[in-house]
Amino acid sequence: MTTKRPAAQFDEVIHAPHRLRICALLAPVESMEFGSVRDELGVADSVLSKQLKVLTDAGYASTSKAPGATGRARTWLSLTRNGRRAFSGHLGALRELAAAAEGVPTPAEDASVPGPGVERLDGDRGDHHGQPHDPQQ
Repeated sequence: MTTKRPAAQFDEVIHAPHRLRICALLAPVESMEFGSVRDELGVADSVLSKQLKVLTDAGYASTSKAPGATGRARTWLSLTRNGRRAFSGHLGALRELAAAAEGVPTPAEDASVPGPGVERLDGDRGDHHGQPHDPQQ
């Protein structure tokens, strides 16, 4: 069975810099200890807590407590299934934006003919509707 990749969709909740980095840290792992995420981001506990609350309220992240080696409870962070789906879709939207900015066609675009009102870097305005560009015109 093939897993379908989520549709590219820009997500305002995820896009904030700290939340984007939190999702990037949590995406490849099942969970990560709060202190490790905090240290990786280089932020205070309060900053991470605030950003994590936004992700949790959106249903994108969850927390759990487990006793550490010293008996002290440690907080573990993870992305939910919805969080992983939203993060993957957001990455897809960012890839599409980056490709468009670099002039790289996406699969949905026909690279040979720019749309009306679009001028390529090579000077092609795309107003020839599929006809070869004649510099004599």
